[in-house]
Amino acid sequence: MTEPSVAVGVRGADPYDVVIGHGIGDQVIAGISGAVARVAIVHPPTLRAESEALRNQIAETGKVAITIEVPDGEKAKTAAVAEYCWSVLGQSGFTRTDLVIGFGGGSTTDLAGFVAATWLRGVPLIQVPTTLLAMVDAAVGGKTGINTAEGKNLVGCFYPPSLVICDLDRLATVPELDYISGLAEVIKCGFIADPQILRLIQEDPAAAARADGPHTAELVRRAVAVKADVVSGDLKEVVGGPAGGGIGREVLNYGHTLGHAIERNEGYLWRHGAAISIGMVFAAELAMLAGRLPEAVVDLHREVLSSVGLPVSYESGQWQKLLDAMRIDKKTRADVLRFVVLTDIAKPAILEGPDPAILVSAYDTISS
Repeated sequence: MTEPSVAVGVRGADPYDVVIGHGIGDQVIAGISGAVARVAIVHPPTLRAESEALRNQIAETGKVAITIEVPDGEKAKTAAVAEYCWSVLGQSGFTRTDLVIGFGGGSTTDLAGFVAATWLRGVPLIQVPTTLLAMVDAAVGGKTGINTAEGKNLVGCFYPPSLVICDLDRLATVPELDYISGLAEVIKCGFIADPQILRLIQEDPAAAARADGPHTAELVRRAVAVKADVVSGDLKEVVGGPAGGGIGREVLNYGHTLGHAIERNEGYLWRHGAAISIGMVFAAELAMLAGRLPEAVVDLHREVLSSVGLPVSYESGQWQKLLDAMRIDKKTRADVLRFVVLTDIAKPAILEGPDPAILVSAYDTISS
């Protein structure tokens, strides 16, 4: 018997629900406000047929519905593609009460959110993530953005959706390596906040690496709950900033400082989760070398990540390129590198301006 859907609430000035369950695509229609006259579905080519079916369903309710097809993956997250979307909205007469739907993976939802946030300074947004990565990360939390030649997600804004629909049935069509990539963000949530995630994966790594595994729904729910709790208290990543006293939303960037640098070094051809997996091992090694983290927890990083097929090392000889990329990371302050690290499982902290020698040593431990 299919389990009922669950709603994880994201609090704050603009609260919304993340609904998680099987066969809940019809809730997209139910979530569209009666004030909406026009709906634009932003989608990749791989979801052309599904997007057209959704468009027809919306049109049957009496609303004008259009589709906007954008490139697959990170190629969608450019200023040129965003400009194309704005042009379609303008030519279609979209007003401030009309709606954008992000229908696809993380890159699609990042772009759709940015387009919704910037058209007329903000129109309503519903996110319908179709990959594991998008469900547990990109579509939840209100971060939107596009890439530039200088780095990933350096242009963007915080813009919460009005609703997120995570239909777990869609995960059945996600390629295996893409699904495993999404697990990196799930595992990240386990390390920074919810050890039960790690225990569920350790019980049966092979099952965790499958979309039809026995704990898929629980893993997604737990990961979403971690992110919802964090962003509810710090939507715009200010708690850990110069005026803040804690970590706040920056904790969600665990593993991302080196991970984003690897993505840039690879021309954004690597899967996000693969890069973040290596970034988490690097952060763990860095924390241990700085005297903050027990070696056993470092070993646990390698054990859990590798058990589901994620990489834990990167090629040697790339350090200077990666260091240059990290210097423009969003957490950097006045050229001082800042890393989210752990002092134990579920005990995150900030390591600011680490000794260059231990940075090199940490990289050596993950070099292959």
